[in-house]
Amino acid sequence: MLNPAEIKKRAIEFEQDHAGDADEKSQAQNFWRDFFAIWGLTPQRIGVFESRARTLKGTVGFIDFFWPGTLLVEHKSRGKDLDAALRQALDYCSTGALKETELPRYIVVSDFARIRIVELGVATTVDGGENGSYAEFPLERLHENLHRFNFILGFEQRSYRDEDPVNIAAAELMGALHDELKTNGYEGHELELFLVRLMFLFFADDTGIFPKDQFAYLMEHRTREDGSDLGPTLSQVFQVLNTPNDRRMKNLDAELSVLPYVNGGLFSEQLSVPSFDLAMRRIFLHCCLFNWSRVSPAIFGSLFQSVMDAKERRNLGAHYTSEKNILKTVHGLFLDDLQEELQKSKGNAGRLRALLSRIAGLKLLDPACGCGNFLILAYRELRLLEIEIHKEIQRLEKHKYLDLQLYRGIDVDAMCGIEIEEFPSQIARTALWIMDHLMNVRLSEEFGEYIVRLPLVATPHIVQANALRMDWRELVKPEELSYILGNPPFVGKKEQLKEQKIDLTQVFSGHEGSGILDYVTCWYIKAAQYIQDSNIRCAFVSTNSITQGEQVGILWSILFLHYRVKIQFAHRTFKWSNEAKGNAAVHCVIIGFGMDTPPSKYISEYENPTAEPKRILVKNINPYLTSGKDFFLPKRSEPICPVSKINKGSEATDWGHLFLSKEERLQMICEYPQTEGWIRRVMGGDELINNLEQFCLWLIDVNPQELRRVPPVLQRIEQVRKERLRSGKERTREWADSPAFFTENRQPKSGYLAIPKVSSERRMFIPIGYLKPDVIATGSLQIIPDATLFEFGILSSTMHNSWMRQVCGRMKSDYQYSNSIVYNNFPWPMLDGAGPGSGGEATGEGVAEAIAGARGRLPPLSLKQTVETCAQAVLDARARFPDSSLADLYDPLSMPPALVKAHRDLDAAVDKCYRK
Repeated sequence: MLNPAEIKKRAIEFEQDHAGDADEKSQAQNFWRDFFAIWGLTPQRIGVFESRARTLKGTVGFIDFFWPGTLLVEHKSRGKDLDAALRQALDYCSTGALKETELPRYIVVSDFARIRIVELGVATTVDGGENGSYAEFPLERLHENLHRFNFILGFEQRSYRDEDPVNIAAAELMGALHDELKTNGYEGHELELFLVRLMFLFFADDTGIFPKDQFAYLMEHRTREDGSDLGPTLSQVFQVLNTPNDRRMKNLDAELSVLPYVNGGLFSEQLSVPSFDLAMRRIFLHCCLFNWSRVSPAIFGSLFQSVMDAKERRNLGAHYTSEKNILKTVHGLFLDDLQEELQKSKGNAGRLRALLSRIAGLKLLDPACGCGNFLILAYRELRLLEIEIHKEIQRLEKHKYLDLQLYRGIDVDAMCGIEIEEFPSQIARTALWIMDHLMNVRLSEEFGEYIVRLPLVATPHIVQANALRMDWRELVKPEELSYILGNPPFVGKKEQLKEQKIDLTQVFSGHEGSGILDYVTCWYIKAAQYIQDSNIRCAFVSTNSITQGEQVGILWSILFLHYRVKIQFAHRTFKWSNEAKGNAAVHCVIIGFGMDTPPSKYISEYENPTAEPKRILVKNINPYLTSGKDFFLPKRSEPICPVSKINKGSEATDWGHLFLSKEERLQMICEYPQTEGWIRRVMGGDELINNLEQFCLWLIDVNPQELRRVPPVLQRIEQVRKERLRSGKERTREWADSPAFFTENRQPKSGYLAIPKVSSERRMFIPIGYLKPDVIATGSLQIIPDATLFEFGILSSTMHNSWMRQVCGRMKSDYQYSNSIVYNNFPWPMLDGAGPGSGGEATGEGVAEAIAGARGRLPPLSLKQTVETCAQAVLDARARFPDSSLADLYDPLSMPPALVKAHRDLDAAVDKCYRK
């Protein structure tokens, strides 16, 4: 490949040779042949002179030179109107005569004396709008504008957009090729490796690893149209790429000999030759001619993997992780610190070189790397930071060029990964090589000398293994590692496969209660074991459930007390998603942790799960990702204070057969009047909040003789019996002996307070209310029989709701109220001299202090009465709107002013109960 000095020399010679050219017909084609020769290219290899195209008027015209997907040239005689030439070029692009993948990225118009270059927007339509760029200069200044033509060699800076449809279009092309090969019997390991090799070749052809479009030219012009020799030709290409130049045959075809030796093991394994036909060749050439320089290596890997699964492909684009979200992890873990160090080092070349040495010595591990997107983006950011440092050193020391031959920075062998499946691990390795090349291109653009690291010497250390059953030290020793990062699998307790449950049991061996934990927690334990007595820092993306509810007391007591780790930074709950339609959004947190305590700790707060984060400096981050002392709440069967006990509602286990709609109830009573007393109003969380009418058969104490006289009821009971007998649970099958009754009857015999287990995050207060004993509570309600007005007041206060928000579990981002975590651990203001209930001490210094502060602090009778008065005022304010549901009353946008005021008064009264 020509170096910048040689290209500039050729450009000056070109300016001199064509200074007098004027006639389009006789001189234009020679002008453009010599123009491409500046970069060592021949136009016949990359495009076509006089390419036929239809105009907007329907007539047939001829594009002076057309390079599909890259460049369209319109040339005029000296002195002609370049605006008219540009309109003509845009006309060709707007008629639909060109395929979407053929639309050019650049248009060049010239009259010999002037050259105008227009870069169109990244969108596939030609709009000439804000996305484009425009430059014009005289011929004699071409050598000063060579950087505008970096795309000719595939060297161009490009910013990738997560939602850019070109990423999905590329994956769909690969999917079509995958399907054709698999349909014809080429599958398994060979198919996967074959596609990974093609991915490398397509990128190499468009990003300067190969001479521009060399591979596409070879495939299009050196293979038969029926595809019969395409497989053998590809096999020969693989062989050439795996053979050093000095060991190649002397009579090797010139079109093959220009392909560089790649090494790195990518082309070393011998594959059987796939067979192609006419249709398959067309799909393959479509892939070759696609502009792969526009595709993000980080995102494409995940999309590429998804094309292998027909189910996932239906939502192609829904499962990749956006760069924005990955960079939250990378910045918090190390990039912010390094960028801060750069700012402090500016003006001091010695400190800057020390920072370069520090970066060059970094090593990263993603122990659940998938297609490598975390490693790829982390590597990119480190390389970009190195370039910025070199530019600052260059500015200080007045160097014109950085000697790239002496350049020794971080390389891809600093990236380590563990992936359980073969295909994504191959993608990760290859995509890192591609990103390395793109960063070399960026470096070359900044400092004026092209570098292509071929043959590949450094190799990413990506292994195919189960990260939970291997010793990470076998891949990289702790004393060599700097950071651990990634987003391990999001698999909850109920969704875990048998093998995953075995993994979890083995990782948590010796620790109780792990059966309720999410699968991702295994990586926290493995990382904590690995980083003992080291300065390694870790950051994982996780489902937010590991910082909520009963998982906290199990996981974090092990991490804090047994392994002595500290949380160093955190992002609270946000949506881990991308901009694709139908994306698989998960509510996540990011937790950075290690053995040391950094001087600054930050929590990134989100006003709502889709908002932008606000970073807050704190002294300590506890397992609930709040600022404060470390504590973890255990799961309790009894309240820590002497208050009314809480339980969940009754469970039917009936598959819906004991439940009736409003219409079914009326029909039943109409036909069998005696059933009116058997049918009760039933309430779950949804029914309570939204005032929905639902009914059930409550057959306790119903005379069997009367029961047998109502066939519709007997039919329903029989269906319950059959369903219970079919259950895989022994206890459920036993309940088939009593099919007329709920399997778990916890219905109070007196009035009770009902709390929905799940409530929207939008509400400031969980809507709770009193129900009569003849209203049956289901398992989606928590119930407190004989709850006092004082207890209603405390539970309805901002004090209790704030506590709930910090410690409860979540259903996505909705609050999940738990009796064993939220209610039983809540420190109530004491109403008599008794200490806490039989639940024992709460774990963690912070909660213990809160409980100790509540003990013996007896609110005066007047305070208790004030709370009760204010609680009744809340109920009275609700009663003023009898047609409104609790959802209506507690919606932040429609909450009545009278209810708002009642809650404010209640909050003031409750707060006084906790004051010294």
